[in-house]
Amino acid sequence: MFNKIIKKSIKFIVSLIVIFSFTLASAKKVFAIDEENIEVLAPSAILIEPKTGKIIYEKNSHEVRCCASITKVMTMILVMEAVDSGKISLSDVVSTSEHAASMGGSDIWLKSGETMSVDELIKATMIASANDAAVALAEYISGSEDIFVSEMNKKARELSMNDTVFKNCNGLDEEGHVTSAYDVALMSRELIKHKKIFDYTLIWMDYLRAGKTQLVNTNKLLKSYKGITGLKTGTTSKAGSCITATATRGNLSLNAVVLGGANGKERFKDAATLLDFGFANYNMLKPVINENIFEPVKVIDGMKPSVNIDAKVENEVLIQKGKERSIDSSLEIVSEVKAPVKIGQRLGRLVYKLNEEIIAEYDVIAVEEVENINFLSAFISLINKFFAI
Repeated sequence: MFNKIIKKSIKFIVSLIVIFSFTLASAKKVFAIDEENIEVLAPSAILIEPKTGKIIYEKNSHEVRCCASITKVMTMILVMEAVDSGKISLSDVVSTSEHAASMGGSDIWLKSGETMSVDELIKATMIASANDAAVALAEYISGSEDIFVSEMNKKARELSMNDTVFKNCNGLDEEGHVTSAYDVALMSRELIKHKKIFDYTLIWMDYLRAGKTQLVNTNKLLKSYKGITGLKTGTTSKAGSCITATATRGNLSLNAVVLGGANGKERFKDAATLLDFGFANYNMLKPVINENIFEPVKVIDGMKPSVNIDAKVENEVLIQKGKERSIDSSLEIVSEVKAPVKIGQRLGRLVYKLNEEIIAEYDVIAVEEVENINFLSAFISLINKFFAI
């Protein structure tokens, strides 16, 4: 009887050890994720926070590669700019040229002379990745695809996309048509400044031609990833399977770019892995200001002896979870300023650091005007003080 109790006790203890070991291993898998443990199969990738442009993860991010229909991100930047400026309207009707109708690959089978609205062509471009629709939009905005592509390259230079050369507006394989994961992140960041684009990228299914043509979104993460907001997929034989994926949870937005994936399933897995890492490990934080640190600055030769100052902390910063209490702040202010002092005049800066790295800085400004002292103004001031006694 005693031996049976001993054996049962030993079995129970062994079971507890096994359960504890399994639980500990699982916990490590969930919580001990760091950048070195991220498994991204694609040859090139990057994860950024779009508001700040902060890079969270990168793998061969400047490697020059084909990007297929990710090209349409730049196409849509120019389209959205044309809409916002009033150059074109979403209700404008566009007639399809023979050139646009001749596109291969993904398309909506536009025929020469067929008409669609700008709104419908944007839907086709962003939901179904229609090459013919992208060209039709390009021609409508610039007169020809060649001129439009010149504008794409000009915009790329403005955005410091130094790894990029566009040869067409839809991403069909063409010699010398290249970009990088880093550059894709730059142009994705620019496109999502136009919030209207999400009206298209969040659509799973829609129809054109009075319901005769079905559009199904090429971004399958819309059905599987919490918080996904876009943005664009692309696939060709040279580019492989690519995606620029945007997602938002709470006040944190992220953009994962994957280029050269072996297949669609792999690119979606890689993008989800990167986004999961970002959401698990980072937060957006708005620095808290201690208003007591802002003492007036001495003014020389002014109508007032000093000027009040302040700093507007509007932008949030990206911070690794658990590091919030490690942030240090410092105030760098001039000891004195010569009149006149204008409202909004910069008098210093408020700096936030994490491990000696500057993570945010804000201008410290004058919040009032101080005029030069002169005989007349000094006399008036003296009179006013006399009668106030």
